[in-house]
Amino acid sequence: MWRRIRPAEAAPIAGVTLVAVLAAGLTAAVLLGDGMGPGLLLSALPAMVAAYASARAAGRKARPWSLLWAVGCVALLAVPALRDSAWPSTLAILAALLLAALALHGTRRWPGVLLGPLGFLDSAVTGVGWAWAGVRARGGGTGRDRWLPVVKAVVVAAVLLLVFGALFASADAAFADLLGGLLPDVSVGEGPLRILLFLAGAVLALAAARTAAAPHRWDRMKTRPGKPRSRVEWSLPLILLDLLFAGFNAVQLAVLFGGYDKVLESTGLTYAQYARQGFWQLLWATLFVLAVIALALRWAPRGTPGDRRLVRAVLGTLCLLTLVVVASAVRRMDLYVDAYGLTRLRLSVVTMELWLGLVIVLLIAAGAVGGRWLARAVVGSAAATVLAFGLLSPDGIIAESNVTRYQQDGKLDLAYLRGLSADAAPYLDRLPEPRRSCALMGIRDELRRSARAPWYATSLGEYRAREILRERPVTADPGECRLLGAYDSRTG
Repeated sequence: MWRRIRPAEAAPIAGVTLVAVLAAGLTAAVLLGDGMGPGLLLSALPAMVAAYASARAAGRKARPWSLLWAVGCVALLAVPALRDSAWPSTLAILAALLLAALALHGTRRWPGVLLGPLGFLDSAVTGVGWAWAGVRARGGGTGRDRWLPVVKAVVVAAVLLLVFGALFASADAAFADLLGGLLPDVSVGEGPLRILLFLAGAVLALAAARTAAAPHRWDRMKTRPGKPRSRVEWSLPLILLDLLFAGFNAVQLAVLFGGYDKVLESTGLTYAQYARQGFWQLLWATLFVLAVIALALRWAPRGTPGDRRLVRAVLGTLCLLTLVVVASAVRRMDLYVDAYGLTRLRLSVVTMELWLGLVIVLLIAAGAVGGRWLARAVVGSAAATVLAFGLLSPDGIIAESNVTRYQQDGKLDLAYLRGLSADAAPYLDRLPEPRRSCALMGIRDELRRSARAPWYATSLGEYRAREILRERPVTADPGECRLLGAYDSRTG
């Protein structure tokens, strides 16, 4: 099986690819040593050039789906340039790696979707040897004549730029500030980190180039369907599960039309307790349903048209009932947020629940019209959700929700708001003093620690927060904020 999946022997590495790999290592060492921000996207561009040049040299042509995945990868890598918060940026980077694997391998089935990123590991190992063979091939008698002029030109250019750059910088303070902002300030102690970043950037670029030249053939992996079960053996447990879901949903609809007050009066719970009691269970129920559907499809009877109609009817009913469960879970979280406010965890899990609902809808559509496109659609919806999650600024949404809640009922958790990233600054700036200063104090302290960060390590969220604090500095002191936070926790 592995022989059928392993990539073919790649053609010799092109000179353009080698240069792009070297550029990827250098940009990673220069731009990523001070943090993320626009530098991440800029350091990824040479790796994309290496992959493109390698694919062209191997005779591979870009297909529409590969171009779509590549565009999505670039968009996801732009999230750290826009948002200061680490959690949406981390999700965006992981999603970008998944889309890059799909773009380079060109897979369309579930094995490629799930195992595609693992192909980078094999390509990273073989890519080093592939690049070394290319360097050695260019190091022969005629290769020296080709490389020596290039080395000489690079050395002469570096000397000229260093000499005249130093002269111009000493002659004009504005030009010196411009150079200081453009060039990194590398200290001796950062040497090992920069070397590690160079190696990581070069190896990742090599892995992308090697994969583009000779990708793994994940679509050749054959998965055997399970042994079909009889109609009764297969359908009876699922029909009973459908009835259980129907009974639960009937209660949810009764609560919806009868009102929560009647239910809370009979159970003795508060709104928050009622919401907290059920949300996590419903989230797990949604996940388990997806696992049940996957296993049910593996052992589904499929010998006759009647069997296939039975499968669509039973699983379609389960999917529709699950959508009501998703709506109930989202409603419960809405109640919980009304009682206690919006947090990162609550926003993350409700976003996940909504995406799981979208996956259920895709499963219903696949059952109706066929599912050859399902793997790509699920991956595309996940990447689009992560991209929207990052672009919409989760910390900004949380801050805006809590500020609105304070304006309505006077409830505010200052201790939690101080832990938000710089993305929240425009919304926390709307609070009245001294709560505004107390909420922004954590962001101010964090920006002070990164005050010397260059432009390529500064996100748009950080830039906006600095402008806000420059125009309206924090005026409250920590002691006043502690008293104010204790007062808000008692009244809230």
